[in-house]
Amino acid sequence: MIITRTPFRFTLGGGGTDLPSYYSKYGGFIFAAAINKYMLINLNRPIVDDLVRVKYTKSEMVEHREELKHDIAKEAMRMMEIENAIEIISMADVPGGTGLGSSSCYAVGLLNGLHVMKRKYIGLQELAEEACDLEINRLGKSIGKQDQYMAAFGGLTVLDIDKDGTVHVRSADISENVIDDLNRNLLMFYTYTSRNADAILSEQSIGAREDKKNIVDNMHYIKEIGYKILEAVKSGNITDVGLLFDQHWDYKKKISSQMSNNHFDEIYRIAKENGALGGKITGAGGGGFFVFYVENNYDNFRRKMKEVGLREMRYRFDFEGSKVLVNFMNSVQE
Repeated sequence: MIITRTPFRFTLGGGGTDLPSYYSKYGGFIFAAAINKYMLINLNRPIVDDLVRVKYTKSEMVEHREELKHDIAKEAMRMMEIENAIEIISMADVPGGTGLGSSSCYAVGLLNGLHVMKRKYIGLQELAEEACDLEINRLGKSIGKQDQYMAAFGGLTVLDIDKDGTVHVRSADISENVIDDLNRNLLMFYTYTSRNADAILSEQSIGAREDKKNIVDNMHYIKEIGYKILEAVKSGNITDVGLLFDQHWDYKKKISSQMSNNHFDEIYRIAKENGALGGKITGAGGGGFFVFYVENNYDNFRRKMKEVGLREMRYRFDFEGSKVLVNFMNSVQE
């Protein structure tokens, strides 16, 4: 038996510039934070048969990987040349479709466990790139590279993406006091709305690919704001993070009509009236979690968000990335 644990994440700056349609022309920049909410993947080799069992929100039991409906599990098994005789069970602290990178957490955690199962150990960079290859190239998902890299590396991390797709990973140089302040001031609330991000990301990708001026210009602004957010955090001027979030909110809404709606706009207005300097919706938008920057009167703010129908998720930052919690494999079937 092998159990891997992989962290979810939310983006602090530069979201969307990790899409191939954008970084291939302009280069990408991401500043993101991994959190202590996790995807757990349990792998086991059955003793009494050679069936493939995959358990997630559904349960599948088939004779060969090609019969699986779970696309990530099937493709990961193809990549690792495993045809059958395996059990894959996943559990997560947060459901899919909430903008925290759940599908990439699954891909990274599963590939990590499969490598350990076959005793083919790889580094975090290679693990992240394998997950990118699986989701973007093999499955054709309209996503970028930040989810896979943040799942693999964790931490408060900066990703600089070259035009050829090469990702340079570095830890943000942030003091412990600032990290504590960010944890206290960045409050997360679930909107009770999940969504498929493909439509939003496809609209953004097509706009960047076709050089639609309004979309490309707004993505340039978002990248520039991301640089400023990183500098504000590194310098300890984190009040600026909230103010820059507010600017980001306006630019992000101009990229896709599906990023927000009247209900979310009203929530955002109430949040600002009750102490938030700014906020954002996790992932591509359209649902998931709101992240608000608040510096005081936390109890009143939490009460107001509860009144408008949101549910807070308390968290801490994760600095371990994807890791193997349990490895009880004594023998390997190739």
